[in-house]
Amino acid sequence: MVVEVAAVVAAVCAVYFLAAARVIRQYERGLVFRLGRLRPEVREPGFRIIVPVVDRMQKVNLQIVTLPVPAQEGITRDNVTVRVDAVVYFKVVDPADAIIRVEDYRFAVSQMAQTSLRSIIGKSDLDDLLSNREKLNQGLAIMIDSPAVEWGVNVDRVEIKDVSLPEAMKRSMARQAEAARDRRARVINADAELEASKKLAEAAQQMAATPAALQLRLLQTVVAVAAEKNSTLVLPFPVELLRFLERAQGGPPPEADAAARGAASGGSAEVTREPEAPRHEADEPELPEVPGVSELPGVPGVPEVPPPERPEGGSGADR
Repeated sequence: MVVEVAAVVAAVCAVYFLAAARVIRQYERGLVFRLGRLRPEVREPGFRIIVPVVDRMQKVNLQIVTLPVPAQEGITRDNVTVRVDAVVYFKVVDPADAIIRVEDYRFAVSQMAQTSLRSIIGKSDLDDLLSNREKLNQGLAIMIDSPAVEWGVNVDRVEIKDVSLPEAMKRSMARQAEAARDRRARVINADAELEASKKLAEAAQQMAATPAALQLRLLQTVVAVAAEKNSTLVLPFPVELLRFLERAQGGPPPEADAAARGAASGGSAEVTREPEAPRHEADEPELPEVPGVSELPGVPGVPEVPPPERPEGGSGADR
């Protein structure tokens, strides 16, 4: 009889022990509700005993929670339609507030993150969403963390994951970027031309001060052209040398002048003169002699004009 009673008592104690035993992990905290009222002490990690039927324990996870925010579509301040998604990192710092003050703190943080993300989209420009995300992340974290403090939740950080643009906007941005690169290339090319022109002007001044430098440059050009294995060698001829020879000779005849101009232009000019055919007096027709006005008798109204007097020195042909 005693053995049976002892067995029953042992069974009751085992059942009570199993019903009262609780194990709290290191990253958890336990809240005990006794007859619906929250006990002030928070149960730390380890093995804990509660009163069965009377007490009810609820465990709260204190790990950082990664909560993805669904993509939100909105219109930016510069009237561009975009879709933006983000991710929120938060953790519970006060287990009692997280359980008592809000029904489901995960759902509450998710809804607050979506509304804050829509608000950020409407207050920002497209360039800020694409290039200035750090500032937007900080502003978004502040907007979410302000009401979450009352829920015993601390928002660690918020990151904007992706910004989706319409295809037409992508093509426009691609054209804009291409035009900007083309503009930079043209400006760089113009700067290079300007710098090269300045250097060429300085080189021209140096060569003008030293005429032998021009001849050396000419020889360098000939060497550079000859190195290309061409069958034709173009040799520039300075026009100043032709002018010097022309002044030395006291002015060449027209044939030599034409030949010099042809050589200066890189070609050859030959001036040939055809021999004149001998002229015979018999071949020339006789022209009738036209009398002067003074030798026309009988013409009414026309006065007789004496022929002009010639000077004693003879005619212009005789001189």
